[in-house]
Amino acid sequence: MQDVIVIGGGIVGLATALKITQKKPDIKLLLLEKETELSAHQTGNNSGVIHSGIYYKPGSLKALNCRNGYRQLIDFCEKENIKYELCGKVIVAINETQLPALETLIERGNQNGLKGIKSISKEELHEIEPHVLGIKGIRVPETGIIDYKEVTMKYAEKIQKSGALIQTNEKVIKITTQKDSIVVETSRGTHECKLLVNCAGLYSDKVAKMTGQKINVKIIPFRGEYFKIRKEKHHLVNNLIYPVPDPAFPFLGVHFTRMINGGIEAGPNAVLAFAREGYKKLQINLPELSETLLWPGFQKVAAKYWATGFGEMYRSFSKTAFTKALQKLIPDVQKNDLETGGAGVRAQACDREGGLIDDFLIYENEHAINVCNAPSPAATSSLAIGDTISDLIIKRF
Repeated sequence: MQDVIVIGGGIVGLATALKITQKKPDIKLLLLEKETELSAHQTGNNSGVIHSGIYYKPGSLKALNCRNGYRQLIDFCEKENIKYELCGKVIVAINETQLPALETLIERGNQNGLKGIKSISKEELHEIEPHVLGIKGIRVPETGIIDYKEVTMKYAEKIQKSGALIQTNEKVIKITTQKDSIVVETSRGTHECKLLVNCAGLYSDKVAKMTGQKINVKIIPFRGEYFKIRKEKHHLVNNLIYPVPDPAFPFLGVHFTRMINGGIEAGPNAVLAFAREGYKKLQINLPELSETLLWPGFQKVAAKYWATGFGEMYRSFSKTAFTKALQKLIPDVQKNDLETGGAGVRAQACDREGGLIDDFLIYENEHAINVCNAPSPAATSSLAIGDTISDLIIKRF
């Protein structure tokens, strides 16, 4: 009998387990991961950015957890000798219609407590990023780069040193709620606990339903594809370059990211994945795709954003179109400068009314705590999210 079972070995599940063991060292905890290794999905396929918190609505869980998590992450990396760099980024307006949104971002950044952000002129922008095409920008010095896989490995190491267990190759098949406990059946055996924590990412909605949780959302998988800039053109990008995001769409648009271990990524786009773990264009899981297409909320999203969605899909299959999107920021980038990179799949919760949930979403019932939406900046925020969830757990013991 465990006190707590955490399902999901990504950065949120591991940060949660770490915080539980730190706050209650005598607790019996087991973390289950279905893959052979930890952080195999969203955590291991992201762009490695330490987000500052400039985008998020003041007072939202995203804003509060990002700023708190940012500080905790930096402290953790310092203490554990994990490589990171606060290189800063620029957010670029390419035309006058984007200037009001740029001002809104500065206001949000100030309200969220960011340090050192400032509006920069075209000339100041070109001093920082000489090859960028833009009429105005924002300098965000607190943005950084890191390898989140390295962070999660350190979380796991500390969890195991505390005496808690981490077991891989344990795909959850069934969850049965009993009077005083909850039984988790996996591909390798059966486990029992007093309280379950669901951090299953791309399958968090399915696991939530297994716990008896009534939810009004479904996870819709969006694939983000990256290109790598060939080495000879690395001089075009000094650090991180972002466009002004579309406020109606919960994605940041294609951008340029210098990586902590070398290289520069360009992307991602945001296309509907035809499988929850559909990292390749033609990877299809028919039952999962059918669930997505039949979800009333997705149908409303598709009706509202069909033009945007078609454009993203077109860029997915056309390197020329992807290049043109990048050239809006850096005109000197050419098609032959782009080498095929990786892809990640984002778990985006969508409600029945067609809302793409833009904040963290946590459901509680008698036996379980279900994290059903933890999109970017969840990696930056992981220790703060872990605090939030662990506090809910400690109250129950």
